[in-house]
Amino acid sequence: MRVLVTGGAGFIGSNFIRYLLATHPDYLVRNFDLLTYAGNTQSLSDVASDRRYEFMKGDIADPVAVQEAMSGCDLVVNFAAESHVDRSIIDSSVFVRTNVVGVQVLLDAARDAGIARFLQVSTDEVYGSREEGSASESDALAPNSPYAASKASGDLLARSYFVTHKLPVLITRSTNNYGPYQFPEKLIPLFITRFLAGKEVPLYGDGGNVRDWLFVEDNCRALDVVLHAGIPGEIYNIAAANEMANTEVARTIVALCGADPGLIKHVPDRPGHDWRYSVLFEKVSRLGWVPVISFDAGLACTVAFYQERRDWWKSFQEETSYGVLPQ
Repeated sequence: MRVLVTGGAGFIGSNFIRYLLATHPDYLVRNFDLLTYAGNTQSLSDVASDRRYEFMKGDIADPVAVQEAMSGCDLVVNFAAESHVDRSIIDSSVFVRTNVVGVQVLLDAARDAGIARFLQVSTDEVYGSREEGSASESDALAPNSPYAASKASGDLLARSYFVTHKLPVLITRSTNNYGPYQFPEKLIPLFITRFLAGKEVPLYGDGGNVRDWLFVEDNCRALDVVLHAGIPGEIYNIAAANEMANTEVARTIVALCGADPGLIKHVPDRPGHDWRYSVLFEKVSRLGWVPVISFDAGLACTVAFYQERRDWWKSFQEETSYGVLPQ
């Protein structure tokens, strides 16, 4: 079985490739990635010499490159995406190109190649903010940022190819992932790396925004289950029931890093900042998946990674944008 993983040099993609190679010894994995600012081949340096692994540099919005990358593959898992809300507020054009046009190019190529299963990896942000309750897979989409809107558009395109072309598409929508190899612009790795460097940490607004935190290894197991046991045409939410406010997350990281709480600095909130994300995930649980890594254990593992792998993240630190949007 040959699997094409797009965006495999990114955070979740690199962890998923490592997971696939460890759990499916007979699989061949082709990593297709443009290596934009958040993509790093060093995230997979430990498997680079594995004969079952192959890297190809390319753009999912380039039909010729995609056709070449997909040649001979049986399964496609699409992680390739522009994914940072702050950057989408500053300039949404690249988000539309990658998250919408790129998905369309992949779907066309998958249809032409007769791909057996196409997994579109998406986000809970497509449901929008929830004051109360939790979103199910059948709820209407209400994205509030250009990033979320572009991901919702990609999801709808993927669904349309299942209905119109009978392409065996599956869609996952996970809550906020965290763990090793995450580019330090998202909240948890940004806070960890800045605390470790003795720098101030920007916290939007009053810090009361709530997210459900999912350890990346748990997500990789869920994606594997959906890829192999999910029903084509269906959507699967993935969550961990770890809802907590950003202030609580920041304080927990302070304790793990032994940092000064005074380094937490509140900054003006970003435009359209969703208050709370929450999804129901009974559907994926019926496939046999449950999260097994607690937030405390996952966060301790994550902090340890950034403490031990300063060589991996040091060069990135000045490229981050969280908390520094133009006001």
